[in-house]
Amino acid sequence: MTTYIMLANWTDNGARNVKDSPTRLDAAKKALGGMGGEFKSFFMTMGEYDLVAVYEAPDDAVAARFCLQLAMQGSIRTRTLKAFPEAAYREIVRSVS
Repeated sequence: MTTYIMLANWTDNGARNVKDSPTRLDAAKKALGGMGGEFKSFFMTMGEYDLVAVYEAPDDAVAARFCLQLAMQGSIRTRTLKAFPEAAYREIVRSVS
């Protein structure tokens, strides 16, 4: 599985309905699970982003589909980073010529 880091901000609509946010998170976890993925950790944060999630998905297409489904709901805007675990990082750096 590939690991992704999602940085998210509530939209105006998401902020107005912030009390529904836990229900939306539960629905997102279920949706991702239905695609073969899984949330590994989730944080509400202070600063530039309102929410940070670390999740796994089978591939980039699943991660993209998941992000698009979240965007369609209109409560958050996301930025997603593809994460390389330490072993992959070491191999990538080792292969640089």
